[in-house]
Amino acid sequence: MSPRSVIPGRQRWDVKLVLGRPRTARVLAAALRRIPGITEAQANPITGGVLVRHDARVRAADVGRIMRRAVALVAEGPARTGRATSARPVAEPASRPDRGLVVRPVLAVGGGVAAGIALIRGSARSKQLVALGGVAAATAAVVRKAWRRTVDGTRELSGSGTERHPLLEIVGPHRKRLYRASALSIACQVSEMALGTFLGWTGLVLIKGEAAPLVSLGLTTASAQLWGLAGLVAVACAAVAGLSYTSNLQWRRLGQDIEHDWRNRTFEHVQHIELRHLEGERTSRVAGALTDDVGQLGTFFAGSANDVLQLGTSLALLVPAFLLLAPQIAWIAFLPIPVIAWLSLHYQDKVAADYAVSGENRARLHSRLVNTLEAGATVKSFCTEGYEAERIDDLSEAAQESNRQTDRSAIRHAETVRACTTTSMAGTLLVGGRAVLNGTLRFEVFSPLIGLPQMVLLRMNRIGGIVDQYQRTLASYDRVQRLRSLPVEADGTGGPLDTEKVRGEIVLDEVTFAYPGRPPALDDLSLTIPAGQTTALVGATGSGKTTIAKLLMRFEDVEFGSVLLDGRDVRDLARHDLRHAIGFVAQDPFLFDGTIADNIRYGSFRASDEAVVEAATMAEAHTFIATLPDGYDTVIGERGAALSGGQRQRIALARAILKDAPVVILDEATSAVDNETEAAIQRTLRGFAADRTMIIIAHRLSTVRHADRIYVMDKGGVVAEQGTHDELLAQHGLYASLWQLQAGELAA
Repeated sequence: MSPRSVIPGRQRWDVKLVLGRPRTARVLAAALRRIPGITEAQANPITGGVLVRHDARVRAADVGRIMRRAVALVAEGPARTGRATSARPVAEPASRPDRGLVVRPVLAVGGGVAAGIALIRGSARSKQLVALGGVAAATAAVVRKAWRRTVDGTRELSGSGTERHPLLEIVGPHRKRLYRASALSIACQVSEMALGTFLGWTGLVLIKGEAAPLVSLGLTTASAQLWGLAGLVAVACAAVAGLSYTSNLQWRRLGQDIEHDWRNRTFEHVQHIELRHLEGERTSRVAGALTDDVGQLGTFFAGSANDVLQLGTSLALLVPAFLLLAPQIAWIAFLPIPVIAWLSLHYQDKVAADYAVSGENRARLHSRLVNTLEAGATVKSFCTEGYEAERIDDLSEAAQESNRQTDRSAIRHAETVRACTTTSMAGTLLVGGRAVLNGTLRFEVFSPLIGLPQMVLLRMNRIGGIVDQYQRTLASYDRVQRLRSLPVEADGTGGPLDTEKVRGEIVLDEVTFAYPGRPPALDDLSLTIPAGQTTALVGATGSGKTTIAKLLMRFEDVEFGSVLLDGRDVRDLARHDLRHAIGFVAQDPFLFDGTIADNIRYGSFRASDEAVVEAATMAEAHTFIATLPDGYDTVIGERGAALSGGQRQRIALARAILKDAPVVILDEATSAVDNETEAAIQRTLRGFAADRTMIIIAHRLSTVRHADRIYVMDKGGVVAEQGTHDELLAQHGLYASLWQLQAGELAA
């Protein structure tokens, strides 16, 4: 076992013990859930991945020791793990073990004895039927095992008792289109096999002068039969072409619908994931799941699913035909099928972990590429281009090696399938030819049939690619489902909040909060922010100022105590209502790739151009915007790369002003502007702050000197001092020391 990713509150591990073992995965997950401090555990037998969520007070190293101990106990056997998992037994009927130990062996022995008697004492036809029945039973057993294993893996991933296969989960509400595409594919395959039969009859007419089935239709001469067959071939060709075009179009549309639906639903879920969980994921990993992995779900149905259905239709038509017309060669014609099915299952079990590792390596490479490109200025300023190139080279080499491993397995599987089908084709020709020569099989029957199994067996050469795509789809489904399993923000239950009636009084009552794996950022903090006034929070870095803003916005929820808005606990309020009532400007504001006007209007999309200009003027942004060639229509690039830090802050401030919320939080919102611009912004904000609650978080004390009340925060999340600017200076305490330091009086 080895760790895949370790972040505060959540760890992912690769555990080979659970790979391909659904029952072991359930036991390990149940054992982990029983351990104090572990809040959730999931084990996936498809990928061998184990996800563990734990309490913030449990150290990462302790979780690693817990994982190793739990895996060791599970590996030793059920005798050691029975007590650990007794509280969560596997939901199976009590009679199932007896059925598995008694009924199945009895059936197997009885069936084996019956088959042996039939083979020893039966006729040639009964022997052939028994052989063919053995082929069919072996195929069904292998396919059923693969299906059940995948369903068990899905159940472990989702944590539910679902009995649905991942492919059925992926199709979701698009069943009607699936049925329509399937019907067209079946019709296309029937037409294609009819075309093969007509061509076989044509060869029979050319060799023997007639085809017996056509005589019953009144076509007695070779010329009439050839003309009739020409018409049938033309109709079949037209049917194959039309049905193939229509079915392929339907499958592609199904794939596009699945991709569109999954991307939209997954992105909607991601938008509502708790911020601490979303920040714990790599942005590139989330983007990869929403693009590449979701795209793979649609790709499988756009191509491989059609091939599987056509292959199944061919077998469904050929098996009865051979049983009726040529049972003596049926077993050899279909002998590769269980072998190929078993090889595909073995391949799936073997490479599941390889695909998971390959996907993880690609995600790491993509993440490093994105981060390096975004940090272009930093890389150049430290002259580390060579270092970054070496890191990319190492990650690319790891991704390349994992891809080579999966490619070797895929090609080996495909070529093994090709060898099996080629051997079967040769065997069918040999056995069927001998049957024709010794008179046990008529040439008129063998000739039309001989080409049909070859069509199926040639199609089975695609099994390697199909299984490869199937495995990729399962791995992608796993990553998408893990993203969708992240908890979403819980909404309040205390009724709606009317933004227009919000006064803006904020009270923190004995609030304690800590980020996962860290000491408390706020410790039993109590303070009051009066409605309609400007309140400032100042103090040392790490004293909890921004944390207060996050708690008020419900980006995080308090562990103890409460945050009140107009006397109502914010946890009881609908998040959207709460956030509509608060305008928020962060120290490093995010600007979207678009025009300046679009960024100012973001969230207030119906605002007029005049309102946008007015907000920009109040934020002291109109002057520099007017100097740009395209003014408010200037495209600023990703994250506002075309603007300076101060310009980005002013646009973000204009966005908050345009929102016109009753509560406004400015978190170092003017830290990047010059003193003259800041003074101008403060003058305009005084008018904007009238009759609304303004919370200003700042390190630069000149920003907050005119605030109605100033809270001085100290490390540990406590209030060291409070008062107006003049009152705090008169106390000659922490605030006075900071003021003198910034004024240069304590420089010596």
